[in-house]
Amino acid sequence: MTGGRLPSSGGARPPIRAVTLDLDDTLFPQASWLAGAWHRVAEAGGRRGVPVAALLAALQETAARGSDRGGIIDAALGLVGADLALVPELVGAFAGHAPEVLPYYPGAEDALRRLRAHGLLLAVVTDGNPTVQRAKVAALGVERLVDTVVISDELGGRAVRKPHPAAFVEALRRIGVSPAAAVHVGDRPAKDCAGAQAAGLPSVRVRTGEYVDAPDGPCPPWFSAVTLADAVDRLLAPAA
Repeated sequence: MTGGRLPSSGGARPPIRAVTLDLDDTLFPQASWLAGAWHRVAEAGGRRGVPVAALLAALQETAARGSDRGGIIDAALGLVGADLALVPELVGAFAGHAPEVLPYYPGAEDALRRLRAHGLLLAVVTDGNPTVQRAKVAALGVERLVDTVVISDELGGRAVRKPHPAAFVEALRRIGVSPAAAVHVGDRPAKDCAGAQAAGLPSVRVRTGEYVDAPDGPCPPWFSAVTLADAVDRLLAPAA
């Protein structure tokens, strides 16, 4: 590789050998998956006598307050006055949403190809229900572009979701790279930047998706970029 050296407090900076990447709102807009998932949930509710349009609106309204807050289906059912006993069935409908195709952010797929062309090892590091996350991975076709996909929930459930370092450590173990020679790219300061730094990796923040306006917080990234494509441009730039 001809550029992209890691930050260092002194002395020679090691070259980057690997990049770990978040999935949702980094490689693709999470909203595109959620839109289909909420339609699937509303249709499942409709089969149980819940007004489809009203339930869909309630789901979208509740999710707009934060898509990972939990309890969205419960809250939406409450808003339309439906029986909360439907929650497990509708959660199953949500988890079963498996679109054939999902859209990458503009330039993101090409960015992965460029990283590989420069000889870098790549790993996706993501949180969430493994069935859901595997369906997203399949719809993107991302496994053909990276060396491994690590879903934190498969390692130890919700307890090891980012910012826990476990998924980062496992990704680097699989590709045989030390934290000193890797960098993580993701959109969420409290998850991606903090989690990467807990595992010993510098982080790059991309300002895309739901958390675009979130403050950096106590774990500032090495640098921020507007998109993944912009981040890769900088990572691959010749070292000064």
